[in-house]
Amino acid sequence: MAARAISSGTISFGLVAIPIKLYTSASSEQVRFNMLHDKCGSRLKQQYLCPVDNEVVERAHTVKGYEHARGQFVLFSEEELKALESERSGSMEITEFVPLSSVDFVQVEKSYFLGPDKGGDKPYQLLGECMRTKGVVAVGRWAARGKEQLVLIRPYDQHGLVLHQLYYASEVRSFSEIDTGARFTFSDIERELAEKLIDQLTHAKFTPEAYHDTYEERVRAAVEKKVAGQEVSVAPEAPRAQIIDLFEALKKSLADAQARADGTPEVPKPPVKARAEEAEPEKKVATRRRGAKK
Repeated sequence: MAARAISSGTISFGLVAIPIKLYTSASSEQVRFNMLHDKCGSRLKQQYLCPVDNEVVERAHTVKGYEHARGQFVLFSEEELKALESERSGSMEITEFVPLSSVDFVQVEKSYFLGPDKGGDKPYQLLGECMRTKGVVAVGRWAARGKEQLVLIRPYDQHGLVLHQLYYASEVRSFSEIDTGARFTFSDIERELAEKLIDQLTHAKFTPEAYHDTYEERVRAAVEKKVAGQEVSVAPEAPRAQIIDLFEALKKSLADAQARADGTPEVPKPPVKARAEEAEPEKKVATRRRGAKK
């Protein structure tokens, strides 16, 4: 079945205008649960409760407010909010072309497929072909949903275009806020084992079809059992081996990866103990405890 467009608009660069249609590129298929009353099993409804008057407030009696200081709000009417919105034209104005390598994909919020609308086939194909040739992507503004969105348009597949809606720079946190831990000097053998492990797990390309949501599969299987009146039993998860020594962890990981590549079943191994100097404090504590009992 052909995809159904969710919106239409126009891409413009210079005096060139390209009528386009937007299509959903991806949607979540994760399982969802509803909140029910444990007494009767009925689905619950959400309500707005005023803590001052201690009463349930109907939506018709709610107003929108912006908290400009702690506990202090500026109220806006629907008419005032409408006046503040940007034009809902659906037009996308390309402001510049940049190398794809200069874009930080942490800024990507949503993605949409773009297809040509009536009369837009030729300029649509021309834009995509020229961006492929030049190795660039388009950055622009999108007047939609009452807000001016920052967007990126790039070639997709062989003849198509995809739109990425971006966060503004002010909405993205700086990575400098993240504690990346202590610095280490690695031995040659540690680097060699790590690189071999990476080589062992490296493939020619990313194949998303190889991955699936195992949680969703377990939930759906459990639902089918419950609908059929069967009991759902969950096997306890086996504890993972605690490997403290980095060198031993790399060796075991490399051996496991090689076994999977060869198709041989993995033989469970006991946890690798920590090095003597790491385990020594624990031995001393145990010795003191035995001495206290005496």
